[in-house]
Amino acid sequence: MRTVVGAIPREVKDGFRYDEVPWQRFRHFYGPGEEIPGLLATLVSGDAEAADRALQQLWTNLHHQGGTIAVGALAVPFLLRIAAAGRPELRAQTLRLIAEIGRCQHMGDGSREGMLQVAEEPLMIEGSTMCPVDWTIQAARQAVTDDLHLLLPLLSDPEPEVRPVTAYVLAAATGELSHASSALQSRLAKEDDAVVRVSLILAIAQLAREHQDGHAPKWAQDLWSDPGRPPEVRIGAGLARLCLATDPAPDELRALLTDPGTRQYDDLLQPVPWLTWVVDHHGSGLRSCIDEMLTANIPEPVLDDPWGGELSS
Repeated sequence: MRTVVGAIPREVKDGFRYDEVPWQRFRHFYGPGEEIPGLLATLVSGDAEAADRALQQLWTNLHHQGGTIAVGALAVPFLLRIAAAGRPELRAQTLRLIAEIGRCQHMGDGSREGMLQVAEEPLMIEGSTMCPVDWTIQAARQAVTDDLHLLLPLLSDPEPEVRPVTAYVLAAATGELSHASSALQSRLAKEDDAVVRVSLILAIAQLAREHQDGHAPKWAQDLWSDPGRPPEVRIGAGLARLCLATDPAPDELRALLTDPGTRQYDDLLQPVPWLTWVVDHHGSGLRSCIDEMLTANIPEPVLDDPWGGELSS
């Protein structure tokens, strides 16, 4: 799949020459792949309502129950260009679709191992095409990497809902780690929106985790342990630190994340893309992640007496 997507010439992508792309080789979740270019064309049409419907249909066809499908990777180069230059009101959701095509099925996974995971299990097969899901994910990620020049300016988009999903997409890059990380770090230094700040931190952490950057845990540690940092920065860095290391959470970090004052950020940070799908019975992705991450290393008590005796410690 990476070969097919990588073989699309730059001039074909830039010129939206859909007829030169082998859509017919791949189905979407509900029909033939040849339907996708028509939806992409409508997405940039002058009809706002039709464009909105086309985007919703693309979501339905390319992202089903948290999963992705091969033809979605073919659409990514065009979706990137549409997001960069298309309708501003649809930019955030278009970017979000790109990001989801390039991630494993992670809905509900707020664990230390799963929240920043991108790659899918090698043996996971998409049933309608019999194509390994990870092939699609890696092809989409490579398409993102090839077009970083389209994404980086969107980190400064005037609309605050665009900036966090831009970070979410950039976190899936497979190469140019220093370039992407530097841009994310630079934006973090000047960003004042809480949701964007946390998204930038998690994007930096995800890139570091994917590319095994040994300096990243110390970077996250320095952020969350600095009382002079804004609370959302410390919270985001605390989550990053837990995802970047396997040792038990330090007592100070546990105290920060379980402090009653942290709860006021449950609703505020729900739009952070990594947290959106992870919710507890109160509807809080942040609370669910904190609970799951902090209890992962605590063994469950066992009964001394299987018939109801006292609990052992």
